[in-house]
Amino acid sequence: MTQKSEKLMSFTEHLTELRTRLKWSALALIAGTLIAYSISDLLFVWLAQPLIKAWKDAGLGPPQMHFANPIEPFFTFLKVSLVGGIFIATPVIFYQLWRFVAPGLYAKEKRYALPFVTLSVLFFISGAAFGYYVVFPYGFQFFLSFARGNMGQMQQLLGGMVKVTVGQPFELRATLMMGEYFGLVWRLLLGFGVIFELPLLLMFLAMAGVVRAKQLWRFNRYFIVIAFIVSAMLTPPDVLTQVFMAGPLIVLYNISILVAVVVERRRKHQKSLS
Repeated sequence: MTQKSEKLMSFTEHLTELRTRLKWSALALIAGTLIAYSISDLLFVWLAQPLIKAWKDAGLGPPQMHFANPIEPFFTFLKVSLVGGIFIATPVIFYQLWRFVAPGLYAKEKRYALPFVTLSVLFFISGAAFGYYVVFPYGFQFFLSFARGNMGQMQQLLGGMVKVTVGQPFELRATLMMGEYFGLVWRLLLGFGVIFELPLLLMFLAMAGVVRAKQLWRFNRYFIVIAFIVSAMLTPPDVLTQVFMAGPLIVLYNISILVAVVVERRRKHQKSLS
């Protein structure tokens, strides 16, 4: 019978181990944030690109971003640097996560350390890339299109109902605050990064025998509801963005079911050979 390579840890030892892993993760995050802060101007422009393009496509004139108080730009750049630091530190953070759960694994299971860390980083970055390259352009373009279309119709309607002798009869302008915009951006980037970890998480749960493919399939209908609830918590209160997040989450969950089927068949094959 296969034995675990390390003795069982006490509750105090688990707390000590958790503190160690959190310490190294925090140090990696601080280092990553400092590196990101050195290129914060580049990150600022890069994260603003989807908005700039959508603004131009909506025909709203030169793109503008406002701030409500003198310290808002400084804290916005700090938030941008922190988000960049998270992505820079992801290899270390996921490695520390693996080190925390490793004592409870069998020796043969610890061989998956490098694949786990590599896939975790790739999935996290892929989720953020999906948000940046797919959700942001179409989402921002859709919402800013109301400034060009619906507002123009409202202007014509009020212009016909109210007599105005000077200037335009009615005008609405899109005013975007930099703090709110980048707050929305970092929540969506991290949110998509986290949900793209779902197949990897369920794969390891299936490998550990915690969940089975049939159980995941039966839970599918409930997961659809959960996906929209999670999306509502991670995204702004609009249906389109929630669908953009809930849709991939549901697809990833069903991919996880297929992965669980493959894992179970492989485990049965290995048992038949042993």
